[in-house]
Amino acid sequence: MADTPSSMPGRLVDGVASGLGAAAIWGGMYVVSRVVLDVVPPVTLVLVRLVLGTATLAVVARAISAAMPARRDLPALAVLGLVGMCISLIAQFAGTHLAGAANGSLITSATPAFMLLFAWPILGTRPSLRQVASLILATGGVLVVTFGDSDSVASGGGTPFTGNLLLLVAAITWAFYSVLGGRASARHGSLVTTAFATGTGAIFCLPLAAWELSTAAIGEVGWGTAVGIAYLGVVSTAGAFYLWNRSIDRLGAAVPGLLFFAQPVVGGLLGATLLSEHLGAAFFTGGTLVAIAVVLGLRDS
Repeated sequence: MADTPSSMPGRLVDGVASGLGAAAIWGGMYVVSRVVLDVVPPVTLVLVRLVLGTATLAVVARAISAAMPARRDLPALAVLGLVGMCISLIAQFAGTHLAGAANGSLITSATPAFMLLFAWPILGTRPSLRQVASLILATGGVLVVTFGDSDSVASGGGTPFTGNLLLLVAAITWAFYSVLGGRASARHGSLVTTAFATGTGAIFCLPLAAWELSTAAIGEVGWGTAVGIAYLGVVSTAGAFYLWNRSIDRLGAAVPGLLFFAQPVVGGLLGATLLSEHLGAAFFTGGTLVAIAVVLGLRDS
């Protein structure tokens, strides 16, 4: 049903609140995951996160008697799970473990620029010249952070360069998921789309986690780690993914990008405050370029 003029302000407020809430939650996620990853290997943590998120969403969907998608729509939802929940999250966790929470939240904040790129062939939304310029600026900002810290040593035991590259993969795959997920949410609803994406993502991650556990053990899980895992599974997965898909459903593929930039602000500040991570010149220079890019690209929205 088409939106009436009276319903548009409500959709705008709903979309802005949902997108901002998701971005803020994910900003804190980078700090939590950095701590939990010292105990739980990255692929295994992604699997646990997705299982908890799926269980939470399934309970809610059953409680409200949400309509299930047709069988013919399941392959498309499985692609969402593979790209957005399995590949993207594994790259995100592994990259954050190597490069730190601040770099993790900043590099993945380039996602909105890549969303503009994917929205053209998938949704038929052709980017303007200004939005193309924003893509170039955001890419430049990410490259500054990626290569600017290549000589420093990360707490994960190596240089953060590999971690930065993994985070770039996470940003690109998450942008692809966001565009497809927004289209799927418009058809099936945000709750059902998110539930099926997290569920199929868990299935894809299962054999990878089994292989990982054959070579890496889980450390001692204390109360702090357990609370962190619960946050990642229930709040950061079930809650934030639902809010993100809802925001794109309400606002389209481009507008939530401005809200997404709250993520590196929260992640960087929490990383510096709680984990004593150093925010060097590369972080602030790259962050400024990404911020300008996002604002520039969304002025046409």
